[in-house]
Amino acid sequence: TMATISTRISIETDLGRIRLLMNLDAAPVTVEYIQKCVEAKLYDGTSFYRSDFVIQAGLYGTNKSNPFGDLSVNETSLHTKVSNTRGTAAIAHFDVPDNGNTEFFINLGTNAHLDDVYGGYCVFASVEEHDAESWGVVDAIADA
Repeated sequence: TMATISTRISIETDLGRIRLLMNLDAAPVTVEYIQKCVEAKLYDGTSFYRSDFVIQAGLYGTNKSNPFGDLSVNETSLHTKVSNTRGTAAIAHFDVPDNGNTEFFINLGTNAHLDDVYGGYCVFASVEEHDAESWGVVDAIADA
């Protein structure tokens, strides 16, 4: 049986809170995977470590291990396809056939090339359009 999936997750940072609306239509397996990582507190004490055309976070650079392993599938083109536009969150991964793991990023602009390169980067969530606090935090991290 599948646990109830949250429709939103909150990321607490030193600069404030980012709320992400999960997209079950586009990436049900990925959403469930990220929720398990959040519930297991894998992201606690980690930080966004990249800020160029995306801000990226995950277990990279920590001594934490991921008990869930890699994602079983890259859902980029399996369901409702969502483009990598400003404010969308997607799973980071290496070359095909890598499906990714705990690493994710939030797009700082439209990055349509990420929709197809290396099998595509699966969008699983987004910052809501009218969430000024979250947008402010995303931009502050990018500018830090």
